[in-house]
Amino acid sequence: MNQDLMIRLFRSIEGNKEDDVVKVATLIIEDEKKRGHDKLADKLKMILEKNISVNQTFRNELRKILPNGIIIPTNKRNNFPLAITVERDELRHEMVLPLDIEEKIRRIEKEYAAKERLAHHGLKYRQKILIYGASGCGKSMSAERIAWNLGLPFLKVRFDVIISSFLGETASNLTKLFDSIKNYPCVLLFDEFDIVAKTRLNSQDVGEMHRVVNMLLTLLEEYNSQGILIATTNIENSLDQALFRRFDDIIEIPKPSLEEIIRLTKMTLESIEKSKNIDWSSLFKQMLGFSAALVVKIANDAAKFAVISNDRILEQYHIENSLNENLLYAK
Repeated sequence: MNQDLMIRLFRSIEGNKEDDVVKVATLIIEDEKKRGHDKLADKLKMILEKNISVNQTFRNELRKILPNGIIIPTNKRNNFPLAITVERDELRHEMVLPLDIEEKIRRIEKEYAAKERLAHHGLKYRQKILIYGASGCGKSMSAERIAWNLGLPFLKVRFDVIISSFLGETASNLTKLFDSIKNYPCVLLFDEFDIVAKTRLNSQDVGEMHRVVNMLLTLLEEYNSQGILIATTNIENSLDQALFRRFDDIIEIPKPSLEEIIRLTKMTLESIEKSKNIDWSSLFKQMLGFSAALVVKIANDAAKFAVISNDRILEQYHIENSLNENLLYAK
């Protein structure tokens, strides 16, 4: 193997010193030394040690975040964690929702806060939640907000790590993840849940994905953790129908109404001075049908237009420019 290929290969190696792939890499370095390729051996050793150090640092950080005895499991192939933690100060929790949806989210929070009282009466708090709706309407943000309000750690499932092309590994990864957090109070987010929960009626899917859905059905049925599991999707029709019965609550988050667009825009622009001549009514009507995320982006971009132009006050044309630029995202 030529040197460039060898270096590229070593840069892709991640893991601990005990991992087989790292042991093999160490043997390769020793072999290159014996061949008299000292410079190459030293370079490969430096790359390997750096990768091991980064991996160990990441694992040490996980141990700081999670309580003793709780470690996020990793996949078999490259030792990547099956979920990532999101620090509390990075959680998005200020959001505008329709009143009925706000009440449903609050009910989840209230039930968790009263879980011991509920248990005393043989009742269980809402533990498995499915949230669906159009992209950018606040599905994953709702999960973050629940974690924030309840003071729970927030874990986000990494489907890019969980899903494997090797037979049985995807189901195995899911099982390991569920087992690892059953005694860990947290909010576990399965964002874009349809990636692993597609309907088994689709004849184009291979048998492996059917087995994954079957495993998910079992895991959800038996899920009895100390935290809350939240799954989100924007194409709920693609989910296997049997999964719906496994959730304690199913919530649809719609696109914002005119009143909610007004609240979102005002909340986003509250820190900047605004002209009294802005025709807000006309601007708000143009944003009807937009997602909450797009409304916030338009307001943010308008504020940036004003700041970088050294304008001391936000004017109508700043918002109109932002609207025109963002129309592409509304389609």
